[in-house]
Amino acid sequence: MSRASKLTLGGTSLFAACTIAFVHFQQKWEKDAMHEGVVRDMEQQRVKRERQLDFDMQKALEEEYKQHQTVRDSTTDAEAKEAPR
Repeated sequence: MSRASKLTLGGTSLFAACTIAFVHFQQKWEKDAMHEGVVRDMEQQRVKRERQLDFDMQKALEEEYKQHQTVRDSTTDAEAKEAPR
């Protein structure tokens, strides 16, 4: 084999090995990034559930307070006072 053909074979073999290694690591990085997205989504869902529970608790407290107190809408009172002008 000539020297040029040996260099060409070595160069193409090195290029192929580097390409395979790069693709392997790129796939691993993408897999890790996708997993981080799943973890982030699960955290967002947990926060959303907590906020919904807080909202439901506040709604229940509001209903309980409305049973014991007289509550009227102050926005309609303000609109009624402004209307005659």
